[in-house]
Amino acid sequence: MRSIVSIMILAGLAACGPAQNDPGPGGVTVGEAKALDEAAKMLDERNEPPDLTENITVGEVEGE
Repeated sequence: MRSIVSIMILAGLAACGPAQNDPGPGGVTVGEAKALDEAAKMLDERNEPPDLTENITVGEVEGE
């Protein structure tokens, strides 16, 4: 009997997370905030600066 009550309490607590339409940071919903975070992450990965040290050799001087 005790284990059944414990399982019921744990199951009830597992459902206590924020819903998708709950207000989140910046006046957007939790779902919108997650979508914005994922979009920002994709843009950051896509717009990484090129590796400028790749083509430089030691002692190389332009104009020679």
